[in-house]
Amino acid sequence: MAAKTDNFQSPDYFNVDELLSEEHKLVRESVRSYVKKEISPIIEEYAQQAAFPQQIVKQLGDLGCFGPTIPEQYGGGGLDYISYGLMMQELERGDSGVRSTASVQGSLVMFPIYQYGSEEQRKKYLPKLASGEWLGCFGLTEPDHGSDPGSMLTNIKDNGDGHVILNGAKMWISNAPFAQIAVVWARDEEGIVTGIIVERGMEGFSTPTTHGKWSLRASATGELVFDNVKIPKENILPNVRGLKGPLGCLTKARYGIAWGVIGAAMDCYHTALQYSKERIQFDKPIGAFQLQQKKLAEMITEITKAQLLNWRLGVLMNDGKATPQQVSMAKRNACEIATNICRDARQMLGGMGITGEYPIMRHMMNLESVITYEGTHDIHLLITGMDITGFNAFK
Repeated sequence: MAAKTDNFQSPDYFNVDELLSEEHKLVRESVRSYVKKEISPIIEEYAQQAAFPQQIVKQLGDLGCFGPTIPEQYGGGGLDYISYGLMMQELERGDSGVRSTASVQGSLVMFPIYQYGSEEQRKKYLPKLASGEWLGCFGLTEPDHGSDPGSMLTNIKDNGDGHVILNGAKMWISNAPFAQIAVVWARDEEGIVTGIIVERGMEGFSTPTTHGKWSLRASATGELVFDNVKIPKENILPNVRGLKGPLGCLTKARYGIAWGVIGAAMDCYHTALQYSKERIQFDKPIGAFQLQQKKLAEMITEITKAQLLNWRLGVLMNDGKATPQQVSMAKRNACEIATNICRDARQMLGGMGITGEYPIMRHMMNLESVITYEGTHDIHLLITGMDITGFNAFK
């Protein structure tokens, strides 16, 4: 497949850029340039072949996309949450799988090690993860326990010699086939959820690849299988116990998704807008017809609303005031409008919309995963419902 020129221009109907600092714009521009140069020319081919572009791991590390909010002393960027959001937006504009690689590394691997880990663990793992020398993954979801992680079966038992024995399995794990380490959540002998760092090469630890995906085809997905894996006790994350550990990580990752999927929506909108000006039917551009203008007007309206919601959420995150429930609302809203925009854009392109010559069908398939992972569409709805009524609909 021939490489195509990426002429993406970001929509900003309400001058949201005026709310951003110069640093924010510089961060966004650096990631946008990277995506245009390194991702757009290759991503269709990798997606068609269901292959993971391994070279992006080092590239994303060099660019500072791994752990951008982690302090610089551990190799992170020391940036704020709006910078992080803009990075994810630009990466997902390229491909959801690329953004997933960065989201998992920063929010689900580096964040728990920084937030819940010992100083020794921070120094040992974070610089290698930040640079892209190592790739990490996050083990929470199990074959029989997705939306209900509290029912997990994976467990650790004290071996009495300074080690614990880990048994169980995790499923749908991004980065797993290529990861050097996994932050895994398991029940201890008291039944309390505990975080532990598992390293590749530990006997009994394997990461079989998940095949046959129609979605996130350029992202590496796999299982984590633990068969009596012997792990030093110093690999346990000492500063958190219970489900609040993994859920705290997911709040950070969901925040990144809320920004990220707007990148995919923008890419589909931009593609549909350009196509509507060039495609002639009935002696005029299809963009001159009312129904096509309706689609485009609704797309830019929803993108604008989501940009403002995300910006406000970023301010609250920076101030330490954002609630997990607010993050849930932003994640759910962004995924819904992005999915709808992709679908409408595909219709506007007619048959061309299903080909790899345009990015829309790839974004559509990817978003079917993103609307499901890190809390499904319905689960986030119920999180908001419980927050406003005080009634728990999960039980």
